[in-house]
Amino acid sequence: MMSIFELFLWIVVTILLVYGIFWLSLWVMRKRSAKLVASGDLNEVIRKVQVIDVRETGEFDARHILGARNIPMSQFKMRHNEIRKDIPVYLVDDNYFLSSRAANILRKNGYDQVFILKGGMEKWFGKTKSNQ
Repeated sequence: MMSIFELFLWIVVTILLVYGIFWLSLWVMRKRSAKLVASGDLNEVIRKVQVIDVRETGEFDARHILGARNIPMSQFKMRHNEIRKDIPVYLVDDNYFLSSRAANILRKNGYDQVFILKGGMEKWFGKTKSNQ
């Protein structure tokens, strides 16, 4: 028979293990699908690339990179074909979770020039716009 402490410890270890496996799989997915780029690197090429913000519309409207298009992750599987394959794609979100999933979808559909903004919107220092 397990004590309450042993049961609690087992539950905590299990949660941490599942959480670790989730982030490891996300890291592997991102490494296979896209390259991380710094804000300055994107700022240098921003007029020659497609910037796709995968956050939901409300977050995008509050603040987004000037010139970015919004294709929310909730619609990404249906709308990824709106993105051209012959021009590099730079994905933006608040962290790597949504952009990693979007990059994986693009890779599976033949896109080979996919990048993710390192640090997301929090690290972006270039021009922004608000639709509110």
